[in-house]
Amino acid sequence: MQQRIAKCFPATNHSSACSGTQFFALAKSYNWQQRDSLAIDWFMQGHVPDFFRRFAPIRVTMKDSNGHAFRLTYWVSPDYFVVGNNEDWVRVPITPMAAQRLLDTVHAILPTRKMVDDIYLQSTVKLAPLPMFAFRDSSVTMYQHHLMIEGQRQQRKGLIAGIKKDVVTTSKLLTDKRANRVAIYGWHQPNGQPIQPLYTGHVNWYVDYSHGIRFVHATGKLNGKKVQLTNLLSNPQLAALLCYEDSCGYVRY
Repeated sequence: MQQRIAKCFPATNHSSACSGTQFFALAKSYNWQQRDSLAIDWFMQGHVPDFFRRFAPIRVTMKDSNGHAFRLTYWVSPDYFVVGNNEDWVRVPITPMAAQRLLDTVHAILPTRKMVDDIYLQSTVKLAPLPMFAFRDSSVTMYQHHLMIEGQRQQRKGLIAGIKKDVVTTSKLLTDKRANRVAIYGWHQPNGQPIQPLYTGHVNWYVDYSHGIRFVHATGKLNGKKVQLTNLLSNPQLAALLCYEDSCGYVRY
């Protein structure tokens, strides 16, 4: 599965791959549209480190009302959206619209709240949140936050969590009376409790240093057979594997 996911990503010429430091040097004075455009261009050109292409398995189980057991495995990116090369890469917060475009190119989706919780529980590197308070939506703050996380991570490897609020898919986006919302959730503390409950108060073009885009490969395995996660989310009997809500269909941005 890891190899197949890697093939979905644009190829990288490692001798010419741009660095994360270069990204934020260019984006330091950019607005959100310009930063989104740069991030999309770099991703499409293959400026993505190798580690981000090796997705990690998440395993969940449930029994239906008849006692039948279901075992689902799905695969998620080991970190939030990054650009750069193997030696110098950065986490880049982007809008959900830009994220949806990138996800579509690699057959991936955004997580639900339940998936965010399960990813945190099964992560191998759990870090405490690092809140910042000034110029929250600036590229400079985003870069500073990335550097702070890296200092905290101390080069530990593996599936990481606790460092960002997730942009999520939720049916609440369909019932919110305000148009063009983004849904965020998570940023788990060491006690396992998220700082951010499900929230749709921001307009969808708002993005700040604390937002992260987790890639979830759209194909999983249910009891050993391939399944599309969007189909599971639309299945009233099986959606509970992936979703807390009564109505769980995948909502696109």
